[in-house]
Amino acid sequence: MNTKEYISSGIIESYVLGHASPEEAGILECVIKNNAEVREAFEEAQKTLETLATAQSVSPPGDLKSKIWNKIREEQVTEEERPSVSSSSPLIKSRKEEAEIKKNTHWKTLGIAASVLFLASIAGTFFLVNKQSGIQKEIARMKTEKQSQDLAMQKMTQKLTMFSNPDIQRVLLKGVENHQDANAIVFWNKKSKEVYLNAENLPKAPEGMQYQLWAIQDGKPVSAGMYSEDKDSSAVLATIPKAQAFAITLEKEGGSVSPTMENMFVLGEI
Repeated sequence: MNTKEYISSGIIESYVLGHASPEEAGILECVIKNNAEVREAFEEAQKTLETLATAQSVSPPGDLKSKIWNKIREEQVTEEERPSVSSSSPLIKSRKEEAEIKKNTHWKTLGIAASVLFLASIAGTFFLVNKQSGIQKEIARMKTEKQSQDLAMQKMTQKLTMFSNPDIQRVLLKGVENHQDANAIVFWNKKSKEVYLNAENLPKAPEGMQYQLWAIQDGKPVSAGMYSEDKDSSAVLATIPKAQAFAITLEKEGGSVSPTMENMFVLGEI
């Protein structure tokens, strides 16, 4: 049995509540001295039981002290009036045995009550942990949704900025024969010659593949940069001094020196 199995066996709780056998108690006391993890679990069990006892405690009535003193005085008077009897007499022994039985029964009752409270505490703790876990998952989901909404709003703001900039020329790229539903927009700054691309309406690139933008200059394709979702409408892909058209192909991740024509998705003339 490893340390975690020993801790979860319940022997520590049994020892704290006074239910452990002498053999179990001796073994546990030895383990506590030599195993920090078991010692920590033992101390935690003690604290839990003390907390439960404190939580379930009831303040005694204000006149309890005076009642106890009166009872003690009555017992003293009765004891003085009672004839002396040898402590070895059968009557004394019987009373001692009866008192011992009552004492043991009292402590057993307290032990059972403490056990019930301890188990109830554990059940309550598990309930709170599960509830807290559910709340944390919901908070994480809401955070993810908010981040997605913030990103969408950011992209929308960037597009509006592009559309409202008089120096930006917009070039609409339409889907070719095999990809008629695809489309994209090139934002070409006529002053700085910087090129931005909005390609969120293209299908998601497969694993190991990436979209590449091409500018057609004097009838020849020139690479205008590699597209990724984090660059959409926000990052400069390339600086293109002149172009007659733009096109996008799907290439191996990292790009190609020349376009793969059968993998062309969109094309648009200026």
